[in-house]
Amino acid sequence: MRYINEFHDGDNITGIYHCKQKNSAFTKNGKEYENLTLADKTGSISCKIWEPNSMGIGDFSANDYVEIHGRISVFNGALQMAIDRAFKASEGSYDPADYLPVSSKDPAKMAQQLDQFINSVQTPYFRLLLESIFQEDVQLREAFIKHSAAKSIHHGFVGGLLQHTLSVCELCDFYAHQYPLLNRDLLITAALCHDIGKTRELSSFPTNDYTNEGQLLGHIVIGVEMVSEKIREIKGFPKLRAEELKHCIISHHGEYEFGSPKKPAIIEAVALNFADNTDAKMQAMAEILENNPNTDPQNPWMGYNRIFDSNLRPTD
Repeated sequence: MRYINEFHDGDNITGIYHCKQKNSAFTKNGKEYENLTLADKTGSISCKIWEPNSMGIGDFSANDYVEIHGRISVFNGALQMAIDRAFKASEGSYDPADYLPVSSKDPAKMAQQLDQFINSVQTPYFRLLLESIFQEDVQLREAFIKHSAAKSIHHGFVGGLLQHTLSVCELCDFYAHQYPLLNRDLLITAALCHDIGKTRELSSFPTNDYTNEGQLLGHIVIGVEMVSEKIREIKGFPKLRAEELKHCIISHHGEYEFGSPKKPAIIEAVALNFADNTDAKMQAMAEILENNPNTDPQNPWMGYNRIFDSNLRPTD
C-alpha cells in the first residue's frame, strides 16, 4: 500500500485507508459535501468528497476501512485529498496493523525507563503511589504504555502517552539538577502522573477519539480523581504533599484558557508546565516538518499554522 507520509502534491491515490472521521457539511452556496479524515500508521490526511451522492461513493461510516481513489493537492500549507470513489473495504483485504500509528521508540525500552524513573523516587509515599499506579495496576500500566497522548497535534500514536511522559520526566530531571530549590521527588511524581487521565479521556486505537468521560470531564480532572483514589489507599500519605501533587496536575497546562483550573502556584508546578509545554510544542513542530508537503527549494515557507500562529519553514 502507499502510506500517507509518501503522498505528494498532484499524486493520484488508490488504496485502502482507515476512516477516522466523517461528517457532512455545506458550501456557501448550500451544496452538500463530506469531510473525512483518513489514516494509516504513518499519519492522517484531511479529505473531501465533493459529490457524496454520485455512483462512485458507497455507504461507509467512521471507523470503517475504505477503498478510495483520490487526488492530492495542497491547501493552506497542508496536503488534502479530493475523493472521487470510495467504498467500504471487505474484511480480509487489509491488515489492521498497517493502520496503527506507532512510536518510533522501542516500547520495551520505554517501559524500562518508566520503571527507572519510579525507582529513582526516594520519598516512600511517592514511591508507593507510583508503584500502585504504574506497576501493581496491570490493566492501567498496559493502557498507559499503549495509549496516545492526544487525538491529534502531538504524540497521537500508539505509545505516544508514554513517550511524552518520559520526555517530560527527562526535562523535569534536568530542572531538578539545575535548580536545587525544586523537590525532585514531587516533581518527578507529578511528571509521571500529569497526563494519566488520558488513558480514560481517549479511547484506544484504532478509534483514538474522546470518550464520554473525556468530553464531560477532561484528562486533568480525570487524572486528579485517579491519583486521589490511589492516595486514599496509602496509609499516612501527607495531606499537604497530596495537595501539592494534585495542584501540579491541575495546573500543568499553565493557563485557564488552555484548560487548567488553576495556574501554577508552587515552583514544581511551574517546572512541570514548562516541561509539558516544551515537549508538546517540539513534538508538534517535528510532526509538522516531517509531513511538510512543500518541496520547492525556492520557496520553503509552509504557510500559516494555527498551532504556532505563524508561517512556518524548515531550516536548511
